[in-house]
Amino acid sequence: MQRLAVGIDIGGTNTVFGLVDKNGSILIEDSIFTKRYQLFDVFIDELCNRINGLTNKLNCELIGIGVGAPNANYFDQCIQNAPNLPWKGKFELGKLLNQKINVPVFVTNDANASAMAEMMFGAAVGMKNFMVLTLGTGLGSGIVVNGELVYGHTGFAGEMGHMIVRPEGRHCGCGRLGCLETYVSATGIKRTVSKLFAKYCCVSDLRNIPFNNLSARRLAAAAYAGDQIALEAFEFTGKILGIALANVVALNNPEAIFLAGGLSRAGDLVLKPTQYHMEENLLSVFQGKTQLKISSVKGNSGVMGAAALVWKVVE
Repeated sequence: MQRLAVGIDIGGTNTVFGLVDKNGSILIEDSIFTKRYQLFDVFIDELCNRINGLTNKLNCELIGIGVGAPNANYFDQCIQNAPNLPWKGKFELGKLLNQKINVPVFVTNDANASAMAEMMFGAAVGMKNFMVLTLGTGLGSGIVVNGELVYGHTGFAGEMGHMIVRPEGRHCGCGRLGCLETYVSATGIKRTVSKLFAKYCCVSDLRNIPFNNLSARRLAAAAYAGDQIALEAFEFTGKILGIALANVVALNNPEAIFLAGGLSRAGDLVLKPTQYHMEENLLSVFQGKTQLKISSVKGNSGVMGAAALVWKVVE
C-alpha cells in the first residue's frame, strides 16, 4: 500500500489539501471555501471528511498531516487571531486533526510551508539563506537562515505582512493601520485600484467590475492589455514591496527572495517594479546580491510544503 502525507494549505479564501508522495507530487487534491465556515469545529469536520474521502479513493496509508495556515504556531500547533480567517481566538488545530485522523500532525505558518516547498522541491534546493513571500489574500513570509526555518522565540517569526509601512495608513484585519499586506496582496492591490479610480478620470474597463469580483488575475489581464489604472496599481504595489524588501535584506541578507501566491502569477508586472525599487533602496553593500524570482515550485507550494513537514520527520 502506498504511503502518502496530507498537505493542507488554509487560506483566507480557500483551503486546499491533497495527498503528496515523498517526491512532492500531489496525487489527488481538493478544496473547500474557507469563508463559508464561521465555526472552526464545523470547518475541521468538513476538512477531515474530505481528507478521508481522498484517502479512500487512493486506498493508501497516511503517514501524517502537515498544515500551513496564517498565524499558525509550529510550537503549540494552534492558530491564533489570524486576521484573514473567519475565526477569532486561539484554536487547537493540530490536536483536533489528530483526534479525528489518528496520525502525527505538524503545523506551521502558511508562508513557512511555501518556503519548505521551495527548499525541497524548487529553486532553493541547496540554498542556505532565502525567503518566500506568499502574496494571497494577505502577505506571509517564510525565512530560512543557515538551512533552517526561522520560528523565533514564540513561534511567530516572519510576519512581514504586518510590518507597518505607512503609519496611519490603511486599516488592517489585525486591527492596526498601515500594514504591508494592506498594500501588497491580492486584497491590497484591489484597494489600490479603488483609490486610483477616485484619483484619475481615465477610461478603464476595471470600473465596470464590482470590487468583490475583481481579482489579481483580472488586474493582470487588464495591465497586459494596457489599462492605465491596472498598470499604475502594479507599479505602486511594486514600489511599496521593493522598499520593504530593501529593509528586510538589511536584516537577514538572503541569497534569494521568491514570490508565491495568486498575485505573483502576474509575473513581470509585480516583479519588475519590485526589483527596481528594492535595488534603488538597498544599502550599497547589498546591491545586486539578492535574486528576486517568482517561485519555481510546480503545483500548490502550500500543500507541497505542508506535506514536506511530515516527510522531513517521518522519513
